[in-house]
Amino acid sequence: MWMSSRVRRALTRVEYRSVGSGGKKLRRVEIPPPERLVYGLCFSFVALVCLVLLEALHIVFLGSFSNEVFAAITGVIGTISGVFLTSG
Repeated sequence: MWMSSRVRRALTRVEYRSVGSGGKKLRRVEIPPPERLVYGLCFSFVALVCLVLLEALHIVFLGSFSNEVFAAITGVIGTISGVFLTSG
């Protein structure tokens, strides 16, 4: 799935570790994120798209703004940005 590979790549940490007895050479080591985190973020992105679509349809068909749906959108955005800001 292309979304999970992009999320996995965005959350992968890169560390440089010394190799050998002198420790002068560095080796690049990639540490992937847990799969539960990747799939949870994919679910959050899908939920965000669905909520935005629901809000747009609510505005178009009912002619009013839904505060409850907007609060849910805000919560999902906060969750997504929290994961990206704290996983560095």
